[in-house]
Formats: sequence, structure tokens, C-alpha cells
Amino acid sequence: MGAADPRGQLPRPRPGAAAALGAPAGGQPSAAGIGGGLRTAAGRTQRRQRGPQPWCAGVAPPRSAHAAGSGRDGGGPGAGVGLGAGLRVARRRRFVASAVDSSSCARPQGERLGAWGIDTPGCLPMHIRQAARLLAGTALLSSLWAHAQTLEVTPGATVLAGDPVHLQVAGATPGARLTLRAERVMNGWSGPGRFQAEAVFVADAQGRIDPDVQAPASGSYQGVDARGLFWSMHPVPPAAPQALASGEVVLELLDGERRLARQSVTLLPKAADVTVSEPAAFPGARFALPGGKTRHPALIVLGGSEGGSAAARRLAPLLASHGFAVLGLPYYSPAGWGPQGPTPPELPALPASFVDIELSRLEQARDWLARQPDVDASRIGLYGVSKGAEFALAAASRMPWVKAVAAIVPSDVVWEGWGPAAPGADQRSSFAWRGKALPWVPYEGFMREFANATHGRPVVLRRPMEAGRAAHPERAAAARIEVEKIAAPVLLVGGGDDQMWDSAGMARAIAARRAAAGLATTALIYPEAGHGLADHGWNPTTTYKDSFFSLGGRPDVDARAQADAWPRLLAFLRESLH
Repeated sequence: MGAADPRGQLPRPRPGAAAALGAPAGGQPSAAGIGGGLRTAAGRTQRRQRGPQPWCAGVAPPRSAHAAGSGRDGGGPGAGVGLGAGLRVARRRRFVASAVDSSSCARPQGERLGAWGIDTPGCLPMHIRQAARLLAGTALLSSLWAHAQTLEVTPGATVLAGDPVHLQVAGATPGARLTLRAERVMNGWSGPGRFQAEAVFVADAQGRIDPDVQAPASGSYQGVDARGLFWSMHPVPPAAPQALASGEVVLELLDGERRLARQSVTLLPKAADVTVSEPAAFPGARFALPGGKTRHPALIVLGGSEGGSAAARRLAPLLASHGFAVLGLPYYSPAGWGPQGPTPPELPALPASFVDIELSRLEQARDWLARQPDVDASRIGLYGVSKGAEFALAAASRMPWVKAVAAIVPSDVVWEGWGPAAPGADQRSSFAWRGKALPWVPYEGFMREFANATHGRPVVLRRPMEAGRAAHPERAAAARIEVEKIAAPVLLVGGGDDQMWDSAGMARAIAARRAAAGLATTALIYPEAGHGLADHGWNPTTTYKDSFFSLGGRPDVDARAQADAWPRLLAFLRESLH
């Protein structure tokens, strides 16, 4: 903090403006002290109001010992130091003072009070010197108060996950290097953990820091990125004890390790009017329904090869918050792996192997949705991720009732299945239609690639897939998904550096075949992105590299691709289904 002007008064809020110290998001005042900042309810720092010029209150030397207690002030100038309410020493005010001589002064040559430039004459009564010190201290308090840094989060203390969050610092000393730190508790690859990011910014000429338009000087990310502090979080050692709510992100403004301001924002998993239930007809499923009395268009959400209910739990409530009745539908639940070794499947009623998964399961889901009074069954779309995108495209090519398909990191063919229950080689397809296995592309060198894990190297599934496709072109042709039979509009999202499979190349192939058939298709290809594109750009992407499988991409590229694709996805679904 730079040198402050000792002449300033404590700021006076404008009439009708509710001033608060360190007001958190939401506008409620708190007793945060000087560091919290002086703000009005509208969120603006009050301008410091300049008061009268300070002067040194003095006493003329007594004309005699007899007259010492009755003299005037010597006729000196008399504008006092401003104290908010206007404390002054009158120009001609009389006061009674004791007779003094130089031997009674603590500093016969005068006293300079700190760095504030207030000089006292060399011979003052003690109570006058104490009053001068008090006034100087008040000037210091006023200056600190007027220059306090504030951290503002908009639109408020809560926001739907995926919607923009804006941070802004005001009141900093121009040129000051201050740190913004973000922290949250969330699930990583190895379970719940503490995630943190920070970036050092240089305050501009107006004392502002705004990550929407400013790049950090150093920190967890580079370049101008409003989401940088969110996606660049990385796991850090746990701190004692955690008190953060689910989705809560704590934001701090720091000068070194000294905290200047603190705010928090909670990224909500769903809108307040969305209700979530668990249909008994489908193990692990989630049915999320928006509020309102209208009948809503519907989506069926299909996760990827991770299996279980994770995709249903995360995506169904979030997509429902944008106006869709969403059925998150698990269809596969493999055994897991924990610190002590293998763990049982989350959903034992579902297949534990990715073999001959029945496409007709979606017909059952459609029939169930048609029985729901708040669902318009004439407007049902499919949303699939990875193997779920393969599922969605293969099903939609056989089910004319599908009105839209969103395929995130998709495949254009059906691939070989896997798992402990896989039967003989002639039946190991990933999917089946009404009891008959679909043609599939075999892998080449699958187990050889998995051997990399024993040497501490990531498994790159793209290699055995591309090798199998190159070695068996006739089987690849037979396994091709007939996307030209999907009358509904299709959205494709692919990553050029996807190391699970070539989602960008396969998305282009799908788009080309549909374009030749004159069908509505949107392909979003991100050349440097990886496999992790089924998110909105506000969650950490730094842990993708910690997966057992190589996903490709980079944290910054993946986050920016997600942030670009997410609103386009929502717009596509609204246009196709509303």
C-alpha cells in the first residue's frame, strides 16, 4: 500500500447509500475491519472526501506566570484535522492551559508524529500532544479505510454451474502485485480432495484487477481467461479441517500471505426448481424435471466406458436446469479399483462387461418417458459421451422417434467389446440390436498397450484401435454406423489430440456422410483438445493427465474447448427440441 494523504477524512456515504465494511456477495455488511473495504450497497468504493487542512494546535508562551492561565491562543490559524463528523479547534477559541516551561516538555525541540508530517512546537502540555497524536492516528485510519482493497464476485454468491462468474478487485494501489487464490473441495480420480489455483496480477492505473480482461503476471494459468482460476485448480495437500460446502469455491485476495479480502461463490449442480428422482425401472438412473406446468422436451443421457451412475448424477440435473426433462440412464457397471484392490460394481443389476449392450434399452426408456405427465414424448433427444455417443448414434440410426442427437467425442463405427464376461471372438461386439450382435471393429495389440501401465506409462487406447481399423478395412466398413439414416439434426464434438480414439477424425467422417445426404449436422472440432470435452469449462481439467488412460489435450485447451462447446450444445438442443 502506498503512502496515504494524512489530510483525508473518513469517507461519508452518499445519502441513502448503505455503506458496509467488507460486504460479502449479496450485499450484507460484515465486521471485516479495514481490510474488507468500504463499499456501498451498489458495490462501488466511495471517493475519499478531502477535509480541512491539518494544522498544529499551539499555545502562545505566557506573558507572565500570573497570566498563564488566562491567555488567548496567540492568534494563530485554527483549522483542525477533520474527523468525519468535523472535529475542529476553533480559530479564536479560548482554553485554559497550565503554565509550562521548557523543562516540562518531553521534547523541547518539538515532535514529529510518525510519517504524517504533523510537527508540534517544542513546548506543549502533555494533553495537547496526546490530542495531536490521536488526530494523526485518525488520519492514518481514514487513509487506510479509503484505500482498502475489495473483491467483488458477480452475479452473486450462487451461480448455476457452467454460467459465467466474474471477479473484480478495486481499491488497490496502482502497480501493486496482488494474488487471487481459488480453492474448493471436489472429487478427483482418487476421491474427494482439496483443489487450489492462484495467479498474481498487477493492479492497473485505477487500482483494479479484472481477470476478464487482464492476464496474470504469473500463476496457475497464462493469458486472459475469466475461467482460469477455476479450471487450473490442482490437487493440494489437505488442510485441517475442511468446511467447504459442495460446489463452494473460496476466493481470496492476498498481499503475499496476508489476506486482504475473501469471498465465495457456489457453483450449483441444478436450478432451484429442478426435482430429481430415481426411477425404479432403471438401476442407478436419475430423472431430473424442471419446474413449471408445461410438458417438457426430454433427453436421455448416456455416459461412457466409466460406467455406473456418475454421468446420470452429474448431467441430468444440470441439463434439466436448461428446460429439459432428463433421464440419466446407466447401462453398464464394471468392477472398480480402490486402494485395497478390486471393488464390486456400483450397480450389480447392470452388465459388468461392455459386451452386446442392447440398443433396445432406449425403447424402454422412451416408453417410460411417455408415461410421465410432464414430458412431451414427441420431442426426445439423445446425449451421449464417448461410448455413450457410439450408443446414441447406433440407436438413432434405427429409431425414427429420436428428434436430436448430441454426440460428444463420438465414434463412427461399433468397436469390439471387453470385460470378464466376454464370450467367444465371434460375439464380442460392444452393442446388440434386438438380441443380435452388431458388426464390430477388432483391436490390434490391445494387451500389449495395457502392458505400458506396468512400466508407469499411460495406456493410449487410440493405438490398438487405429491398428485394428487399418488391419481390417472390410470389418470397419461393415461396422460403420449408418448415420445417414438419422433424420434428426446431429451435433458432434471432437478433439484432434484425443488419445482414447480419433474423435475428431470420426466426427469429420460422420459429418461428411450426412452432408452428402443433405442432413443437418454441426461438427465442432478442436484440433489441440483431448477426450475430456463433456463439461462446461469451469471445473478443473488439470487432473485429466492423472487418468489410467491417456486422454490427450492440455488443461487450458480442453477447458477453452469445453467453454466454447457448452453454450453451443445448449443452443442446439433448444433449437432442435423446443
